[in-house]
Amino acid sequence: MKNAIEIYSSGKVVFRGEEYRCAIGKNGITENKIEGDGKTPQGCFGMRKVLYRKDRIEKPRTELLVEEIQENDGWCDDVNDKSYNQQIKLPHNASHEKLWCDDEVYDIVVVLGYNDNPAAAGKGSAIFMHIARENYPPTVGCIAFNKKDLLEILKNCDKDTLVCVEK
Repeated sequence: MKNAIEIYSSGKVVFRGEEYRCAIGKNGITENKIEGDGKTPQGCFGMRKVLYRKDRIEKPRTELLVEEIQENDGWCDDVNDKSYNQQIKLPHNASHEKLWCDDEVYDIVVVLGYNDNPAAAGKGSAIFMHIARENYPPTVGCIAFNKKDLLEILKNCDKDTLVCVEK
């Protein structure tokens, strides 16, 4: 696909003729994502927006919508909450992830259009592209890149770019 970031279970990524490396979910790729299964969902997804830590990195260069992460930003992962799989402001009474993290993993967060229109309870939440930890350990379902590669990929993305996860 011409304008797709192709993600493979091997950790290989192909975009615009270039190859990159990524980490995926610790339990592989699935066609039937379930909240907490540690798997990356299979399929093609749009990129909704890019979030970043202004205090740590420059604003990423991309045609995508870019927003600064604030200290009170979170993402709801509680299947019983009306804000399930949505960005929220903290404090929030339901289960959630903090987007303002001590490590650099969420210094850049690309929100993928997975299970969000509308969100189906239990089908997975907070599926992002973000920065990988050292040595690319598996994620809990996200797709993680080295920071330099993620910034390079974002430079060449627009509203029509898809992230396609293959088995």
